Amino acid sequence: MTFSLVARCAETGMFGMVISSSSPAVAARCAHARAGIGAVASQNVTDPALGPRVLDLLAGGLSAAAAVAEVTRRASFIEYRQLLAVDAQGGTAIHSGAKALGIWTEARGRDCAAGGNLLANDGAPGAMVAAFKASTGPLGDRLIATLRAGLAAGGEAGPVHSAGLLMVDRMPWPVADLRCDWTEDCPVEAVAKAWEIYAPQMQAYVQRALDPGVAPSYGVPGDA
Repeated sequence: MTFSLVARCAETGMFGMVISSSSPAVAARCAHARAGIGAVASQNVTDPALGPRVLDLLAGGLSAAAAVAEVTRRASFIEYRQLLAVDAQGGTAIHSGAKALGIWTEARGRDCAAGGNLLANDGAPGAMVAAFKASTGPLGDRLIATLRAGLAAGGEAGPVHSAGLLMVDRMPWPVADLRCDWTEDCPVEAVAKAWEIYAPQMQAYVQRALDPGVAPSYGVPGDA
C-alpha cells in the first residue's frame, strides 16, 4: 500500500523521508526522523511504535543495520512489517517481512533506502534510490524529485491518495512536516506544491523559533 524513501544529506547532515500510499494519512503513521540520529519508515500493516524504537537504538549508538535487526528480533508480528532506516553515518537497512503485501521490493544506496508494497511493479524503489543519488541541491528538492520518480516508475498498484515529506535539521523539531492526508487528485503533487510554497520560508520559521526578535517580518496584516 506504500512506497517510501529515507535519506541523509551528506553535505548538511539533515535527515528526511518521503512516502505515498493509497491509505489515508500515511505520513502520520509511517514517517519518523530525529535530528542528528536518523530517519525511519515503518510501513506495510503499520506498527507506528517501531519507528521510535529504531531511532532510540540509533541514538544509543547502534548502526541502522544493528538497530533494525534488534527491533525485528524483538517485535511481535514482524512478518507483517516493512522497516527502512538510515543512520548518521549514511548506513542503511531494510526489513521486509514474509507477509509483506502484493508485489514488494526494496533498494538501498549510500545515504538512502527505499521500499514498497502492493506495488504496480518492482521498479519504484530502485527508481527512487537512483533519483536521490542523481539529484543535487536542497534536501527537500531532492526528496520531492525522488517521490515523483517512484510514482513515475509505477508506484502502487492502485491510485495513491496520501503523501508526506518529513525533514529534520539541528533542532529537536521537524523543519518540514508536509502532508496531504487524502485527495482524489495526486497527493504527490499536492505535497510538491506545499514544499514549493514552504521552502522559501522554512529558515524564517526556524529563526522565529530561535529568536523572534531578529526574525523576518511575518508578512501578515497588522505586522509592524
